[in-house]
Amino acid sequence: MPSAPSIRVYATRRFTQAVEQAMQARYAVTRNDADGVMEPEALARAAQGCEYLFVSVNQPVAAATIAALAPTLKVICTLSVGTDHVDLEAARRAGIKVLYTPDVLSEATAEIAMLLMLGVARRASEGDRMVRADVWPGWAPTQMLGQQLTGRRLGILGLGRIGKQVAQRAAPFGLQVHYHNRRPLPADEAMGAVYHATSDALLAHSDIFCITAPSAPELKSFLDARRIALLPRDAIVINVARGDMVDDDALIEALASRRLFGAGLDVYRGEPAMDPRYRTLDNVFLLPHLGSATVETRDAMGFLLLDGLKAIEEGRRPANQLV
Repeated sequence: MPSAPSIRVYATRRFTQAVEQAMQARYAVTRNDADGVMEPEALARAAQGCEYLFVSVNQPVAAATIAALAPTLKVICTLSVGTDHVDLEAARRAGIKVLYTPDVLSEATAEIAMLLMLGVARRASEGDRMVRADVWPGWAPTQMLGQQLTGRRLGILGLGRIGKQVAQRAAPFGLQVHYHNRRPLPADEAMGAVYHATSDALLAHSDIFCITAPSAPELKSFLDARRIALLPRDAIVINVARGDMVDDDALIEALASRRLFGAGLDVYRGEPAMDPRYRTLDNVFLLPHLGSATVETRDAMGFLLLDGLKAIEEGRRPANQLV
C-alpha cells in the first residue's frame, strides 16, 4: 500500500475541485473550514507544524506570522500575481520560499477589463436595473445613450502581461491603444500601441483609462484629483489592478459631478470593504474582484503552485519562485 502523505499543508481558502484533489493526493492537507481571511494570530495557530502554506491575494502573511511558523514552514504559496500581502523580506530572512502565479491569469483579467469598458460605455448596469425594476418605458431614440468604443483612445497604465492582453482584445473593437511603462517596449511587443514617456501625457490621450500596472509603493493613490483633471472630459476609468491605486474621494467626486462619463471597478481599497458612496452612483459599474474567476484560470493558478512545489522537492528552482 502507498504510504500516507507526510508533508503537512495548511490552506487558508478553498481551491477548485481539481486542485484540491491533487493537493490531497500529495500532501496531508488541513483547510480553513471558514474559507475566509484569517487574523494573523489565528493563522499562526492553525498552521503550526505545516511545511507549506497556501494563501490567496487578500490573506495577509505578516512578519510576525512568518516568525511564528518558522523554521518548520518551508514554502508560502499565494494564489495571485500580486504579493504585497506577503512580507517577502521576512520570508527571505527566515529562509522561506514564496511561490506566486504569474502569466496564467492575464487573459481572464483582460476579459474583465473589456467587460467593464463595454459595461460602462454602454451603461449596461443601468439598463439591467431598469429592466429588472420593470420601469423600462420602451425603446426611444434618445434613451440610455452611451459611448461607442470604436475610434476612442484607450490608455493603458502598465503594458505588461495583463496590459498586453487588454490591448490585443481592444484593437478589434476599433480602439486606438496608448500606453505608459517605465520604458517603451520593443515594437514587436507593443502591437502598434503609442508610447507616452510620462503618465501625465498618457492621461491626456485617454478617452478610456485602464489601470493594469502591478502594485508598487509609488502607485498608491496614483489616480488622484490632479491626474483625473488631465483626462479628457467624459473619459472612462477602468481598474483591474489594485484598489489602492485610486484616490476614492477624487474618483467619486469626478463621477458625481459628471466630470467623468463613468468608471468600471473590479478592485477596491480595503476590499471586501469599499467606499459605500460608489453604490449610490449610477455611472459606476462594480464587480466583486472577478479578474481571474474562471474555472480554467483558477485551475491553472493552483496547478502552477503545485508544479512549483514539485520542482522545489526535486531540487530545482521553479520559474514562479519569488524568494
